[in-house]
Amino acid sequence: MPTDSHVDKKQRTSSTTASKSASQEEADVDGQRDVQFKVPGAIVTSRTFTVPLDHSGTVEGNIQIFVRHLVAPVQLGKKQPFLLYFSGGPGFESPRVTDANSGWIKKALDNFQVLLMDGRGTGRSTPITTNNLRFRGDAAQQAQYLSFFRADSIVHDAEVVRQHMVPGDNYKGRLSILGQSFGGFCCFTYLSMYPGSLIEVFTTGGVPPDVRQPCVADAVYRGLAPRVHELNRRYYKRYPGDAPLVRNIIKWLAAQPGGGRVLPDGTLLTPRLFQTLGLSGLGSGGGFDRLHYLLETFFDEGDEINPTFIKAWNSWQHWDTNPLYALLHESIYTQGEATNWAAHRTRQDPQFTELFDAVKAVESGHEVLFTGEAVFPWMFDDVACLRPYKAAAELLAAKSDWGPLYNPDVLAAGKIPVASATYLEDMYVDYNLAQDTARTTGEIRQWVTNEYKHSGIRDDGYRIFERLLSLVRDSTLLE
Repeated sequence: MPTDSHVDKKQRTSSTTASKSASQEEADVDGQRDVQFKVPGAIVTSRTFTVPLDHSGTVEGNIQIFVRHLVAPVQLGKKQPFLLYFSGGPGFESPRVTDANSGWIKKALDNFQVLLMDGRGTGRSTPITTNNLRFRGDAAQQAQYLSFFRADSIVHDAEVVRQHMVPGDNYKGRLSILGQSFGGFCCFTYLSMYPGSLIEVFTTGGVPPDVRQPCVADAVYRGLAPRVHELNRRYYKRYPGDAPLVRNIIKWLAAQPGGGRVLPDGTLLTPRLFQTLGLSGLGSGGGFDRLHYLLETFFDEGDEINPTFIKAWNSWQHWDTNPLYALLHESIYTQGEATNWAAHRTRQDPQFTELFDAVKAVESGHEVLFTGEAVFPWMFDDVACLRPYKAAAELLAAKSDWGPLYNPDVLAAGKIPVASATYLEDMYVDYNLAQDTARTTGEIRQWVTNEYKHSGIRDDGYRIFERLLSLVRDSTLLE
């Protein structure tokens, strides 16, 4: 899921850097000049690093990793530890900070220098777009290229950044890490691969589901489906008038030529695609209200769709700007087996197929259920910008030789303190499966709450990060 905002300030990279001139220090490891600017509450420096596409060295090629380094002006000259932030996703860039005087970033800058790294393939880190992916070759070549953009590669990149940006005399060259959602999964991968590089770990809605399983995708979607159903129930309880409105929308869409309305960008807005509004509308803070106000704009005069809705629809979708989210989504749940469109297979299960069938709901007069966080194969038919990559998506869904993302033995024996904000009613990360991981992670402390939805760090970031700091540093004692 999407994340927050930040940027970065210049720091000496090693003991050898200390002897360089000031002008030399301004150049990063790729010989490019650091770019520094200010936002309220922070001095920001941008840096770029070259890393291998394939850290194992099997496949040749390099990519660029972009990092922003934030330091609070009042902390200049102090030896603060570094905190590296992993964004949600997969496939979303680090937040762009315009004001560091609020949210979790404000609390973080009281205690840390903050590193905001655009994960590979996002933002300014050799971004993958629906335009440039076609230049990677045919579907097989595209799929191979995309296979190097998972959490393991992101963590290897972060380790390169740590080695170049954290001086050896700053907490022995170690850093702290914070991850939201998928970013939390990356934290557990980092904890598995490079525990000696870390001071402490913070996650928000980001304890990964049962890391001992070779593929947990099926369990994830089966576990989350009842929660999505419950959130739909709560939505219609809040906005009962939306039930007949949504039925009318589905009826109208199903009656269009081709079973949906062709939008200006070529996307076919079908009933099933319309249901995916639940991805953003059900599981985030304020989502119910935003969804309600979006739905009321759907119809225009003359039995037509309102341009206001179309514009808002486009702003709700991230497939065109963040295609990695669609292409690699299910791969975050596997360490060796094919996912084979796990969400789609779960939806086709007799237990769920009729429950989420929008057309049948209209025919029976029942509430139409929105879907949750899931990527379905038919999206590569309905969504115009994804159509060229349907074949690559099929190859990735069938791929069965994914590498490991976690080391359960290292996690179980770990001594690095971990603090997690774990959301009891999370629609994106299954609570029960996350507990399977937490029970086998050495030094983890959880703040389990239903006070927040998955977007807690965005909605009340200062309080949440303050609580995590107190947990990991023993200011708050748990029985």
